[in-house]
Amino acid sequence: MLLTIQTTHRPATDLGYLLHKNPARVQQFELSAGSAWVFYPEAQDDACTAALLVDLDPIALVRGRIGARDGGLLDQYVNDRPYAANSFLAAAIAQVYGSALNGRSDERAELADTPIPLVARIPALPSRGGPGLIERLFAPLGYEVEASRQPVDPGRPEWGESAYYNLVLRGIVRLQDLLRHLYVLIPVLDDDKHYWVGRDEIDKLLSRGEGWLAAHPARELITDRYLRRQRHLTREALARLSADEAPDPDAAEAAHTAEEALVEEPLRLNEERIASVSAVLTSAGAKRVLDLGCGEGQLIQALLKNPAFEQVTGVDVSVRSLETAARRLRLKEMHETARARVQLLHGSLVYRDARLDGFDAAAVVEVVEHLDPSRLASFERVIFQHARPTTVVLTTPNREYNVRFPSLPAERMRHRDHRFEWSRTEFQAWAVQVARTHGYTTRFIPVGREDPEVGPPTQMAVFTR
Repeated sequence: MLLTIQTTHRPATDLGYLLHKNPARVQQFELSAGSAWVFYPEAQDDACTAALLVDLDPIALVRGRIGARDGGLLDQYVNDRPYAANSFLAAAIAQVYGSALNGRSDERAELADTPIPLVARIPALPSRGGPGLIERLFAPLGYEVEASRQPVDPGRPEWGESAYYNLVLRGIVRLQDLLRHLYVLIPVLDDDKHYWVGRDEIDKLLSRGEGWLAAHPARELITDRYLRRQRHLTREALARLSADEAPDPDAAEAAHTAEEALVEEPLRLNEERIASVSAVLTSAGAKRVLDLGCGEGQLIQALLKNPAFEQVTGVDVSVRSLETAARRLRLKEMHETARARVQLLHGSLVYRDARLDGFDAAAVVEVVEHLDPSRLASFERVIFQHARPTTVVLTTPNREYNVRFPSLPAERMRHRDHRFEWSRTEFQAWAVQVARTHGYTTRFIPVGREDPEVGPPTQMAVFTR
C-alpha cells in the first residue's frame, strides 16, 4: 500500500517538519502485521513529496495477532489486504503520522494551522460503490478528485477493469485535515475493517471527524460504514454528532444575534442591507437566486415579493434557523404555485454541494465573517469555482465603523461569533483576489450612510462573470 503527499508551498521541504519525518533519510516503523517506511522521492524548495509505504505480512494477517477474516482458508491467504488501501493504511497513518494528524508541529506551528497546496495519491484504492462514491465523499470537502480505474492486467486489456482506482486529491487544505479525511474515508470506501469495532470507535470517528463530519452531506453513510454497519453504534454516533454540531446555533447564539441587531438597530441597517442586495439582484436580471447562509429567511421573504425572481433557494447550516425561516415564510400555508418558488436546504458553505449549481445569482449577506479564516479558501472554491453563479452579492461589516456604535465596547466585534471583521482595505484586497482567481470582475457598494472618516457601516462587493 502506498500513499504519497506532495506540496509546492515554498519552502516545500517544510513538509518534513509538518510530518515530523526528515526528508534526508528513510525511516522504518513496525506495525501489528508488517512494516511501514517513510521516504521522500523528491525534496526541493519548489516541490516535496513524502511517501508512506506499508508492507503487510500475509501470514501474520491470519495468525490471530490482529484478527483473522471469516471467509475460510482461501479467503484468509488469497485477498487484497496487503496490497490495496484499506483500514491497515488508515492505522499506519495514525501510528506513523500521529503528530501531524493531531496538528502538532513545534518547529512550524503556524504552518501546521495554514491551508497549503497539497496533492495526495493512492495508486490502489477499492471503492465498494464505484467512482461515484469517491466523488461523493471527497468532493464536498473541497478537493479536486481524479479517480481512474485500473485494468486487471495492462497487458491483457480483454480482461477488463479491476475493482481498484488510482486516486488523486488536490486541494488547498491543512495537512491535519487531509490526514483526518484519509484516516476516516479510506476504510469507508473499502467497507471492510480489519479489527473488531466497539464503542471506542465512536470516539475515534468523532475526534477525527471534528470540524467536517457533522456538516458532510454523506455523514450517515460515512458513520454507518466506519462503524461496520452496527446500527446501535451508528445511532449513538449520529446522536452525538447532532448534539455536538457547533455550527448549529443554540440559545447562546440566538442571544448573540440579538446583541448584534441591538447594536445596529439605530441605523435600521438590516433593512438597508436587504434593500440594497435586492436592488442589485433585480438589476442583474437574476431569475434563480441562492441565499447562502439564509438564517431566518428575511432576504428570502423580501425577494419573494418580486415576481421577477422565479426561484429562491435558502441554504443554512443551522436546522433551527431553517425551521424559523419556514415559519416566517409560512411555507405550510402557501399556495402550491407560490410554494414552488421557494426551497430551504440544510448545507454548509465550505463543502462542495451539487445542489448549488445552475443559479443566476447568489447572495451572501453577513455570513463570511462567521467562518474561520482557515475555511475561507474552501468557501471561495465552493462558491466561485464550483457553483459559479453569474452574480455574487456579498456583504460584511466594516470594522472601521465600529467606533461609531456607542453601545459597542472598544475592540469588540459586532457579533460574538464573528471570527474576524475586515477594514475596507482588507475586504477589497480579498474580493479583488477572489475575482481575479476565479474569472470574475468586482465592484464595491457602500451600504448605510457613509461616514467621511470611517466609511459605511456595511460594505458590499458585487462579483460578476
